[in-house]
Amino acid sequence: MNDIKNIKKYNANVVSDEDILQAMTEMSGYVDITLEDFKEIYLHAYAYAHNNISSKKTAEQLSTVYAEQPSLVSGIKSYFLKMKGSDKSPPGVGITEICWSWVGAFLGIAAVAYCNFNLLSTTDTIMIIGSFGASAVLIYGAIKSPLAQPRNLIGGHLFSAVIGVVSYQCFSSSIWLASALAVATAIAVMHATKTLHPPGGATALIAVIGSQRIHDLGYFYVLMPVGIGALIMLVVALAVNNIPRARKYPEFWL
Repeated sequence: MNDIKNIKKYNANVVSDEDILQAMTEMSGYVDITLEDFKEIYLHAYAYAHNNISSKKTAEQLSTVYAEQPSLVSGIKSYFLKMKGSDKSPPGVGITEICWSWVGAFLGIAAVAYCNFNLLSTTDTIMIIGSFGASAVLIYGAIKSPLAQPRNLIGGHLFSAVIGVVSYQCFSSSIWLASALAVATAIAVMHATKTLHPPGGATALIAVIGSQRIHDLGYFYVLMPVGIGALIMLVVALAVNNIPRARKYPEFWL
């Protein structure tokens, strides 16, 4: 109603008596109405027409917006439908592939474990950490994966080890915070350096939550067990994965 009053007030000053008389002369036939009555009818009609047109445009605009934006229920449904997946699982590997994966993993872990429990048993250094088990899955069992290539194996472990040690030394009073920072930052750095290697996350976490023996190593942890251990496993991967004619490793170096 306020909109109509404003429109009428504005147009009352715009439409003059002369305008109305001129309009009447252009109409065929006789019009029995005073100038004031005609003006009042015109202003009411114009105001209501303007208001209706504005309301219609607003409704159309709102309907367009709602049509373009899915409803909350539709958005939630779409979110959960993503969890269904769309592709079937890949086919299984043959017995030959399984056997060579087993041989590679056995020899790779055996090498670092032997050094740890025999050659270094009387020292304060170690050679094997839990994340090497995850690396074995990749570099012996999924050798075509970009995450299993030498750049990722060595770079991912080294970057993650440094980040893990820094996180522990800076936030050792809050282990939960140091753990979260170590893993999250390691992932970000591996992404940025194209060295993403999932076991690297474990390498960073071990530097924070590992035993006192791990903590005592300080930055030496980056060199041993991480650096040298990963290098030993890489040498075994190069030697074993290229024996079968159907297998080739690596796919790339840099």
